[in-house]
Amino acid sequence: MKKHFLSTLLGLFVMLFALNALAQSTVVKGKVLDESNEPLIGASVILKGTQLGTATNVNGEFTLNVNVKAGSYDFEFRSVGFRSVIKKVMIGKESPIVLSVQLPTDALGLDEVIVTGTSVATSKKQLGNAVTSLKASDLQYSAATSIDQALSGKIAGAQITQNSGNPAGGISVRLRGPSTIVGSSDPLYIVDGVIVNNDSRELLDLGGYAQNRLVDLNPNDIERIEVIKGAAAAAIYGSRASNGVVQIFTKKGKDGKASVSFSSTFRVSEVRKTLPYNTYGKAFVNTTLTDKTQMDVTRYDFQKDIFRQAVGNEQYLSVSGGNQNSNYFFSGSMFQNQGIIKSSDFGRSNVRMRIGQHLNKWASITVGGNYTYSSSNEIPNGGINEAYGALTGFIFSNNFVNPAKNETTGAYPSTAPTAVLRRTNPLEAIDRFKFKQSTSRFTGDVQLNLTPIEGLGIDYTFGLDTYSQLGTAYIPPVNTTPSYDAGLSRRADANVLQVNNDLNIRYQTKIGEMIESTTGVGGTIQYDRSQTTSINAQQLGVFGETVNNGALIVSGESRSERAFAGIFVQQTFGIASKLYLTGAGRWDAASVYGLDNRWQFYPKASASYILSNEEFWKNTLADVLPNFKVRAAWGQAGNLTAIGAYDRFTNYSPVTTAGLNGYLAPLTLGNFTVKPERQTELEIGTDFSLLKDRIGVEFTYYNKEVKDLILNRTLAPTTGYNNRFVNIGTMTNKGFEVMVRAIPVQNKDVKWTSTITYTQNKNVIDGVEGNGVLPFAGGFSQVAAVNGYSLGAFYSTFFARKPDGTLLLTPTGFPQRERGTQLANGQYTVGRDATGQPSGAILSKVIGNPNPTAVYSFINEVEYKKFTFRLQLDAMQGFDVFNFTRRVGERDLYGSLAGYEAELKGEVPKGTSAALFSIFENYIEKGSFVKVRELSISYMATPKALGLKNIRILLAGRNLWSFDNYSGYDPEVNSAGQSNAVRGFDFVEVPIPRQYSIGLTANF
Repeated sequence: MKKHFLSTLLGLFVMLFALNALAQSTVVKGKVLDESNEPLIGASVILKGTQLGTATNVNGEFTLNVNVKAGSYDFEFRSVGFRSVIKKVMIGKESPIVLSVQLPTDALGLDEVIVTGTSVATSKKQLGNAVTSLKASDLQYSAATSIDQALSGKIAGAQITQNSGNPAGGISVRLRGPSTIVGSSDPLYIVDGVIVNNDSRELLDLGGYAQNRLVDLNPNDIERIEVIKGAAAAAIYGSRASNGVVQIFTKKGKDGKASVSFSSTFRVSEVRKTLPYNTYGKAFVNTTLTDKTQMDVTRYDFQKDIFRQAVGNEQYLSVSGGNQNSNYFFSGSMFQNQGIIKSSDFGRSNVRMRIGQHLNKWASITVGGNYTYSSSNEIPNGGINEAYGALTGFIFSNNFVNPAKNETTGAYPSTAPTAVLRRTNPLEAIDRFKFKQSTSRFTGDVQLNLTPIEGLGIDYTFGLDTYSQLGTAYIPPVNTTPSYDAGLSRRADANVLQVNNDLNIRYQTKIGEMIESTTGVGGTIQYDRSQTTSINAQQLGVFGETVNNGALIVSGESRSERAFAGIFVQQTFGIASKLYLTGAGRWDAASVYGLDNRWQFYPKASASYILSNEEFWKNTLADVLPNFKVRAAWGQAGNLTAIGAYDRFTNYSPVTTAGLNGYLAPLTLGNFTVKPERQTELEIGTDFSLLKDRIGVEFTYYNKEVKDLILNRTLAPTTGYNNRFVNIGTMTNKGFEVMVRAIPVQNKDVKWTSTITYTQNKNVIDGVEGNGVLPFAGGFSQVAAVNGYSLGAFYSTFFARKPDGTLLLTPTGFPQRERGTQLANGQYTVGRDATGQPSGAILSKVIGNPNPTAVYSFINEVEYKKFTFRLQLDAMQGFDVFNFTRRVGERDLYGSLAGYEAELKGEVPKGTSAALFSIFENYIEKGSFVKVRELSISYMATPKALGLKNIRILLAGRNLWSFDNYSGYDPEVNSAGQSNAVRGFDFVEVPIPRQYSIGLTANF
């Protein structure tokens, strides 16, 4: 046996030597141009069937050394926004071989290469599902400070909302609507093959706002982004992908001498709009309805002391290069940005590297790493859970009290009306409170790619994402807060580790002349761990900010671990380059479920038919519709964000009494039969082009059904428990999305590109048990899941009305709440007494919907010689905002907003604001808006000095104007942060600022 093995091994070496002897080195070089004969920068040149390839330089030129035996070979030329071209080249004795290739414009982008979870690079025309691909140039003029900001308005089927104007952001991304009730609806993010953590941990109570960890990634490092929206595509990712997948690919080195890029940006941010405050120089001496005595007062504009014009800057440097065998990319950046709330800021430092090495012509390895350190000074501003903060203090204040501190004593006065209604002086929160956060994060990957024989590819990826987040809070003793007069100190830590191991194997071959086959199999093993600690201290000493300075100390700790495993198989057949059929299945397991439901199967199937490749089409319709494709996809995916690592258990809590250890019985009963929420989606669409590929249209209809929603069911008191996680709910999202991209003008001097995206989605909840209503605490229980309505519907009290629709007033002339008998699912019957006044229980119903019926954007980009002009308009239509800020500010107890002036002036009866205060329908407002999201102009110069390739100067504005009828700061904001269920809830969250920036980029 040993002798046989040695002889076989020797034979393999002899064969490899012989093959190598037959191979010869040939140089293939040339230039890649567009239709106007302008050079295409960064176009890829690939020897098909191998890993040999390169990219064009700033002059559109390329050089590729190939070491193959003589014969005919296909070279493929690709560039985003252009149709790919394949050139057949005869490799022989001639060297170099010089090529000139012209790529035709392609607004539809069917030749774009998409990388799915199987690692198979597939052209877009073969896919049966809609996928959005963005390149670096789509982001470079956005002036965005984070990746999720930069995505806004660029993806059909996505609702991207900036929840807070804090400098660290706070973005929610929803692809085709929410997919869970109590979990997260954010998509799965994968950066260079690493599944990254995107938690929004609230280590400190800042009023609902929390940093989401995408803020750690620098948009300057991005090469392209692929957004997979449907379950048919996401099924290959198993139980983590029901919300869609966002794949982010960072920059890497290209063949050629070292390239250096440096950029510097300066930003100015300001509040776009302030609330109209009460300027009337009178105030009632009390709230007694019959006493209309007023006193003279001086009114103060608290907002001018809270907001500021903020500045920021960013420096970025990258070095990249390589040759055919190796490439490298290094970058570093420093970012600092003040918040528009005084004393708030956010800073981020990044270092990134990516190195690729061809071990031989069939094996390569890539290593990448990114380290980020971020820190922030935070000012709590909301009132979701706590009664302290700057904007909270403003809205709960009597603005006839001067908020400035006493220069003699240094003490800040209470601006609240009485001790009972005490709130924090907003200026004290800014000047004395210290809330800080910092994060240290490393993300890295190692990827091995093998193509040992023609058609066979083996890819292994190891991904690591780990970070430590620290939050500290300090409120000094003797202050104006209602609950921490003796001071508060808090320290909270979170340590997170995620690891993914992915092995993907693919085999591509031809079956006869007509059929192309691609087979993919693979598996994954994933693990994550999180550890959190918190220490709260009250009754602080006069000196010292740490928790050991407190007399009353409470600590807590939690630890969790999860493990995932999955295997998949996928088969695609391409028939005559016209019809592509794909079927796949994934078996997935997650440790958060019991043994009986741990393994789940997620199938998918899709079809793509390119009618424009048919002969009858080429002979009749090709001049009108050069490309026409119909597609359909069906698939299932899972969601495991709705249940924690140990929620299937009945978890007892430790307690110490009289020095003895014990346990407290929990309120939640465990359930080992809970299984993953399962989403099934069908999408049907078409992609076609017009006017010689100058106009591309993508249309998709989708129907997404989610079953086995995990809800916390209320249990009978006799069980000894309050609730239990069970699979009982259902949810549907139905809608369509359209993207139209046009290139009306393209010549040597001018290129004009327009893109329109439009999304319409309807979300409906069902299966909520009990009375069909599940309130959410994050919206003061005024937000709920209601059977037959959209998730997060505003569910609360409403006006009593006469049969003709006018208000039914009290005998004293005040508006009042409706009463009667409450039925299930938000339905009711009205009750009336003998005098015609409301009678019975106070009623609630759905009074508003925070989910837009339509989301759309319009992007125009015009390149004129060396100038580039860009305009992006974003819009959301058909949704409501719960203006809780106005509810408080117009109340007679506070009266800080201009809406209360009517009562002071006698235009409405005294007590009207108090009567309205309990009628929540009064504070539901239309939130529809159109925003100038991005506006920029840039100039590219090409000086021939100091080794410069080019210099770009960019002037940009972001969130410049909003056209809406909303009375608050901004209809886009959400005080509940990234909460999935509570949306469109406005309670003095930091408004999204207007931002201006000027930047300089130099490439050497």
